[in-house]
Amino acid sequence: MCGIIAYAGHRPAVPVLIQGLKSLEYRGYDSAGLAFVHRESLHLFRASGKLEALETKLDSDHVLHATSGIGHTRWATHGLPNETNAHPHLDINAHLAIVHNGIIENFQDLKTMLAGFGCSFRSETDTEVLVCLISQRLKEGGSIPEAISWALNLIEGSYAFALISKNHPGTIWAARQASPLIFGQGTGENFVASDIPAFLPFTRDVIFLEDNELVEMNSDQWTVYDARTLEPITKDIQAISWDVQAARKGGYKHYMLKEIFEQPQVIRDCMTGRIERKTWNIQLPEIESLPIPKRLHIIACGTSFHAGLWGKYLMENLARIPVDVEIASEFRYKPLVTEEDKVYLTISQSGETADTLAALALVKKHGFPVLGLCNVVGSSIARESDHVIFTQAGPEISVASTKAMCSQLVLIFLLSLYWARRKKLLDSQAVENAVGSLTALPDKLELELPVMRERAAVISRTYSASRSFFFLGRGIYYPLALEGALKLKEISYIHAEGYAAGELKHGPIALIDPDFPTLAIAPDDSLLGKIKSNLKEIQARKGKIIALTQDGTGLNVDDEWTIPKTWGALNSFFILPALQLFAYETAVYLGKDVDQPRNLAKSVTVE
Repeated sequence: MCGIIAYAGHRPAVPVLIQGLKSLEYRGYDSAGLAFVHRESLHLFRASGKLEALETKLDSDHVLHATSGIGHTRWATHGLPNETNAHPHLDINAHLAIVHNGIIENFQDLKTMLAGFGCSFRSETDTEVLVCLISQRLKEGGSIPEAISWALNLIEGSYAFALISKNHPGTIWAARQASPLIFGQGTGENFVASDIPAFLPFTRDVIFLEDNELVEMNSDQWTVYDARTLEPITKDIQAISWDVQAARKGGYKHYMLKEIFEQPQVIRDCMTGRIERKTWNIQLPEIESLPIPKRLHIIACGTSFHAGLWGKYLMENLARIPVDVEIASEFRYKPLVTEEDKVYLTISQSGETADTLAALALVKKHGFPVLGLCNVVGSSIARESDHVIFTQAGPEISVASTKAMCSQLVLIFLLSLYWARRKKLLDSQAVENAVGSLTALPDKLELELPVMRERAAVISRTYSASRSFFFLGRGIYYPLALEGALKLKEISYIHAEGYAAGELKHGPIALIDPDFPTLAIAPDDSLLGKIKSNLKEIQARKGKIIALTQDGTGLNVDDEWTIPKTWGALNSFFILPALQLFAYETAVYLGKDVDQPRNLAKSVTVE
């Protein structure tokens, strides 16, 4: 996830671009840059770090006179977060400049092709390939829209980009495919951005660009085309009534809610470049040189620990690899028992979790291979791990982690299938069933999330006066019970405990009474009969029960919450947001500070 802003108008462009980037900095903050045409030259300014670093580099003379340009704030996916990899990127002749959000899956193949034409590359990014493709086509004749259309027919993956040309000052081209891009129409000025906050101070009239649409704009005119055929498309302008703060949150009341609703797109982004569409094979080039472990040891904290525990059930079931899961703060203070062919997997959203980093250092000291799973390119865990897989969830603003865990589960799912396939434990049909169900999941979840939220709001009001809660699950859903309890504690301050359902009668059941409710995860699977028995034990003690279940389970509980069915472990991707929404709606009803709960920090960088 990165932030794009493009402007063509009557104002000095650079202050508009900088203001827009500040509004988009929540989308990426490891580097920033802008480009514009002035006095027949293409001017480029880039800096690593926050926007302040970019502002110190700007030339005041250029700033005052340019009236169009493009800007970018970066969340790294290809290449380290440094100035060389910062956007905008230029073609080899410095005639074109581009800013880009998304992932070009086949960029290595295209890079090889372009090298054959004599093109050299300055950065490690996939974005540079796109601008060089457009430039290569222009050498052969034709217009910029024609060159863009040709290039887009060659690339695979997702993109939203804005392009300027030294030879066409004042004109901007922008297009999208599976990444957000919005056009803003002003008076004598026009805008393109990743999100509405970037231009909301200047106009509230917007067009939501769709996949395979290309817009060409200057200060006075704009046209939207089909990017494949270059046929003009008629678009309706919509008026936005949000204020700036609401717009930054996409119209949602809180970042946490926005990030819960971003999970369908997170799943799509996690799959990008990792699934071969024709064969359904999993592609994880990051770990091709890593031998299949005979034993996997997962180390993590908090929500990431729950993701790792979920992964244990999946990895042992699909790949038949024994898995240990430990809390990093405990692991680092005990003797390290050596074992051949063991791989350590560290999981962290930020890549800066202090206890996980300390555990990683301990493992490396003893010479064991470390695989890192994190969300931040250039983070400490990414740098220190022998191999790293990035979850590509984009920045997560709310302290309570939601979409980050979703992305971790997707990558663990893909990793389990990848090793199972390499061990020849799954045939091609089994892989197709699993991966095909995963690719269908985002669309299903997108439709279901609003329904889930409505149900969560109703149930949360019924139980908001509770002082304590049990969350129960069996098998792969036990870690989700732990996560559901954690979320309720984090943001509503209601005491909650997650348990493996079979453990209830080994002591905790003593707490059950009419004022101590239980939320049970009870999907229609092979363990349903066992969970039903546990629920009978609770009902015998007059305990209230919310059951997160599916059609046909025949549960007779106080509040039944039905979710859709999908393939096996992928049911987790409906259960997880349901638990998150229950915690969210409870906290909102109780008037708590959802995005910044008391005593908590986003990244725990101290012990």
